[in-house]
Amino acid sequence: MPSLNLSRYSVRVADTALALRAAQSLRYIAFARGNDPEGYDSDQFDGICRHYLVEETETGTLLCCFRLLPLSSGAEIARSYSAQFYDLSALTAYPGPMAEIGRFCIRPGFCDPDILRVAWAVMTRFVDENGIEMLFGCSSFPGTDATAYLDALALLKERHLGPCQWRPKIKAQQVFRFAQEPGQSPCDARQAMLRMPPLLRTYLMMGGWVSDHAVVDRQLDTLHVFTGVEINAIPQARKRLLRAAAR
Repeated sequence: MPSLNLSRYSVRVADTALALRAAQSLRYIAFARGNDPEGYDSDQFDGICRHYLVEETETGTLLCCFRLLPLSSGAEIARSYSAQFYDLSALTAYPGPMAEIGRFCIRPGFCDPDILRVAWAVMTRFVDENGIEMLFGCSSFPGTDATAYLDALALLKERHLGPCQWRPKIKAQQVFRFAQEPGQSPCDARQAMLRMPPLLRTYLMMGGWVSDHAVVDRQLDTLHVFTGVEINAIPQARKRLLRAAAR
């Protein structure tokens, strides 16, 4: 895939050890592990994924990174990062090509929404070039205190639970079963949506769905939900916008 240039930002594949190291360094900072320039976030999945870097064109500053793991079908779902935390046996029957989005992060202090738009343009091109039928991954809330996100989780319960056919089951030891929590719908759905992580919010705007429980990940100090987006379910108007940006 050639480099993609959009406005003030450019995107490239991390195809060298040095580029991958830059992504791992940003991940270390973004996941609140500290500002040590010698610190790196890495795991065993880095070697089987394709990594993308979103940089400021003028300065070359790395602002965002993420990785993609293509799977030929649900039969390969056990290879995914998400399979560590969720029982994904239902998805083994998924017939089409899939791709897992992982370790998505934006450098702290940079809030330009165009960074996320550029990242989605890259993902859109990847989906089209590889015939991907479902994107999935773990969408993370900062911290592990579920009570800080009760309004957002209530909105997920009310409107965005995944279909029973594909919905993950519990595997992790520490989970928050928000779909079983009693309570009323959020008083302010707009405010609840604003509490969602930006990546999850975008998933939901494209018709994405989530698991019925959140995993407490103390290693990364996050609370995450499994998230799936079936490409055929994305509204046509949004598909046109994404593909226009991906040209």
